[in-house]
Amino acid sequence: MSQKLNLTTTVLAAAIIAASSQMAGAAEPVKLRWASDHNGPPHPAAIAEVYFAEQVEKRIPGSKVQIFWAKSLYTVPQGVKALTQGNLEVLTGQFGKTSSIEPLANVLLGAGKLTTVGAIDGVDTTKTFKDLAVHFNKTHDITIMGAGHLSMYMGAGAVKGRLIGPADFAGKKMRSMGPAENALLSALGANPQAMAFGDVPPALQTGVIDGLLTSLGGFNATKEQAPYFTVAGLNGIVGDYYWFGVSNRWWNKLSKEQQDVLTDIIKNDFIPFQRVINYCNDARTLAKFVTKDKAAPGIYVLNPDEASVIQKAEGGATNKWIKTKVNDMGDKMVDQFTAEAAALVTANPTGSHALEKTDCSKYEQYFAKYGKGADLYKAKNRK
Repeated sequence: MSQKLNLTTTVLAAAIIAASSQMAGAAEPVKLRWASDHNGPPHPAAIAEVYFAEQVEKRIPGSKVQIFWAKSLYTVPQGVKALTQGNLEVLTGQFGKTSSIEPLANVLLGAGKLTTVGAIDGVDTTKTFKDLAVHFNKTHDITIMGAGHLSMYMGAGAVKGRLIGPADFAGKKMRSMGPAENALLSALGANPQAMAFGDVPPALQTGVIDGLLTSLGGFNATKEQAPYFTVAGLNGIVGDYYWFGVSNRWWNKLSKEQQDVLTDIIKNDFIPFQRVINYCNDARTLAKFVTKDKAAPGIYVLNPDEASVIQKAEGGATNKWIKTKVNDMGDKMVDQFTAEAAALVTANPTGSHALEKTDCSKYEQYFAKYGKGADLYKAKNRK
């Protein structure tokens, strides 16, 4: 009787433990590497990636997330190949930088398209984005989990004098992030120079270039060399959108429990946080450096009339360039996204989006926590 009772108790205990695990949605630990081409903390996109790692390691105890910044593991094109081959788990991919390996990634680029906060935040709701996701899945064996954005206030910095209209750009040697931006700069009469950001400060100091296209974060890093920064409204110069992708070869090996938890973290926690932390980084940088004096150093935001002059001079040059790099499907996607962007702007006028009502004071804790790099996320790679 005693042996039977003990056996019954053991079986019941095991059943209770198993049931508890199922109720909690317990998942086995995961190990993954996340690669990005931007710098580590205090870069806001890096703060978001650290946040993701912390959520994974909290929600799935025993998990380890290694983050590789500043091309320390792969560039974006190399990362795409690594995802396809199953040699990388997760990548932060910027659309312009993806285009050398996947030309269709160009179709979401272009100045003056998504010009309100709500429109920018809705880029992944467009049919064009969804079509790209299907294409990446079929062609590259990559699942795009969603989109994020870096600075909404991409702009033009200059060493001497402020760049406001085409006449100010004419003849200037300007750092560009890539070929799509070259089309805009050429239309404004500038001489574009594609250049990695790490090479920019010495190039500004030595006169190799007269100015640069960059984000507010880039201005913060080069304000001593190029103190005059101009923003042509939201995305008046260039947009900076990112996609977050996972390797299907890796993802398909995970259990359903692991997939469910990671999907929930990425879509419902990480991506919203990434957007807010970047929005608040813009807000705090503008508050510190914005100026209404065109002759003074700092960040000057063009009014709608001033911005429209640049958009008119651009005259569709970026779209025309993109169409020379894509197939017939891409040609249609360029026009499709241009129309969808206009519809998003109409549907999301300035001041109407929830992101614009964010209380950024609630996120200062993250800037404080990682403001000095947080020891580069404890030596950058968790082991």
